[in-house]
Amino acid sequence: MVNIKSFKIAYLLPNLFTAGSMFLAVLAIVAASGGAFEKAFWFVVISSIFDALDGRVARLTKTSSQFGKEFDSLADVVAFGVAPAFIFYFAAGDEFGRFGVLAAALFVIFGAVRLARFNVISASTEPNVFVGLPIPAAALFIVGATMLVVNYELGRGAKLTLLIASTIVAILMVSNIRYPSFKQAHFQKSYFLRALIALIIVCSLFYLYQIEFLAFIAFIYALVGPARTLWTIVMRKRKARSNG
Repeated sequence: MVNIKSFKIAYLLPNLFTAGSMFLAVLAIVAASGGAFEKAFWFVVISSIFDALDGRVARLTKTSSQFGKEFDSLADVVAFGVAPAFIFYFAAGDEFGRFGVLAAALFVIFGAVRLARFNVISASTEPNVFVGLPIPAAALFIVGATMLVVNYELGRGAKLTLLIASTIVAILMVSNIRYPSFKQAHFQKSYFLRALIALIIVCSLFYLYQIEFLAFIAFIYALVGPARTLWTIVMRKRKARSNG
């Protein structure tokens, strides 16, 4: 009887993290609607941490389930689709009328499509890559870029650039471009010191420039996929010319 009870509690843990991620997303939307954009930004960031924890907790407690996967996907639509779209719209998109609404809507719709496709093909893809830009990375990119526009009081031109960027990021989510996955990354012991130094530098930069640093990391990650694809195409063409 004790084992059954402990199993039920363990089963709830990862789903509580998922529910917490969704709750924080709602708080982000409410904060953004009131103009508290920085608070909304941090709600999304913490939500992404919860999202990263729920799967790991499920694996550690051996409570992974189909229900948990579906619940996680639905929560991700809210946390990394709806919430960032509203933050972007309230901060910048509303100045562009229908175009702002369309950009926000496309981000949500393509984010949902990306998650649905991931659920279908995840079992048949390489474990070290994502097909399309992961929606949490897209969300951090959009809210980070939005915060830069807000904090530095950038003008209409920057907001228009943000609108275009949000549309491009939405398309990247449903593209076939490969992005690196660090879920199964393993570091050799010989690289421990380098990794430690790099981590200290990263933490120092984050301490000094939290929003700028997160936005920069998300921007670099979003560029990795297209750059990697372009490099592959160029190398294939070179190889074809040399063989021909």
